[in-house]
Amino acid sequence: MECRVLSIQSHVVRGYVGNKSATFPLQVLGFEVDSINSVQFSNHTGYAHWKGQVLTADELNVLYEGIKLNKVNHYDYILTGYSRDTSFLETVVDIIQELKKANPSLVYVCDPVMGDHGAMYVPENLLPVYRDKVVPLADILTPNQFEAELLTGRKVNTQEDAFEVMDLLHKMGPETVVLTSSDLPSKKGDQFLVALGSQKIVKPDGSKTSQKICMDIPKVDAVFVGTGDLFAAMLLAWTHHHPKDLKAACEKTVSVMHHVIKRTITYANEMAGPGKRPSPAQLELRMVQSKADIENPAIVVEAKVLHKSSQ
Repeated sequence: MECRVLSIQSHVVRGYVGNKSATFPLQVLGFEVDSINSVQFSNHTGYAHWKGQVLTADELNVLYEGIKLNKVNHYDYILTGYSRDTSFLETVVDIIQELKKANPSLVYVCDPVMGDHGAMYVPENLLPVYRDKVVPLADILTPNQFEAELLTGRKVNTQEDAFEVMDLLHKMGPETVVLTSSDLPSKKGDQFLVALGSQKIVKPDGSKTSQKICMDIPKVDAVFVGTGDLFAAMLLAWTHHHPKDLKAACEKTVSVMHHVIKRTITYANEMAGPGKRPSPAQLELRMVQSKADIENPAIVVEAKVLHKSSQ
């Protein structure tokens, strides 16, 4: 069966972020991807200069109208990432509601991009829209620790806290929640980052299955842009292939990330030369060069299953 994704994200002419980070890997894995570009910039905003245009809520509506008039508004997945405008986000909500009516089995993968390390980098008035309107529609949610704390109003200091926060998020709507990064200490030491996942599935017959997993991910000393967008896209792809096995889906997702980042940092350091910090241009993800790893990632990070149950 053909699988079609509507991805509403940023676009850059040069480099990899938003739709540029998500489209190629999804296509390589066999998905048809329809992209709506929420912005069109020359490059990501980590460079010294950037120019471009922003799509308004009205313009988004016009594009969706065109798709609807031609009766090609049937999607299996929706993917959304960074947005910095409430009216745009509310229009996205309207579109998702309509598409879910047209196809009740549609899966919405949401990366609720709001901030990191205790600071918001989107306007604060986006939080209530995400919390009250977007998250209840999401099936798969990929917040970092700070975003999960914002959405639930709860602080995470321990792994127990993290799973409680994920349970609160489940109650808000999504049956799969992955905390893509956290400030929790790793048992493997400070060179590792802890990511956690929780899945609660209610089957049509009313029976429930749940799974909780934990991963220790090797840290890399560099700032990459577009990795969160790649993560959400790969989680979409691998949960599609492993719908009831969060462990397998997360291992493949994180392993793809590892291979792409490793290839990128190796290249960036080569280009920068000894003792020099690579530039944003040199640190653009080596996406095309990682095609084979995206299609068939060697598993380099194992997910530990902390809890598994069927009722």
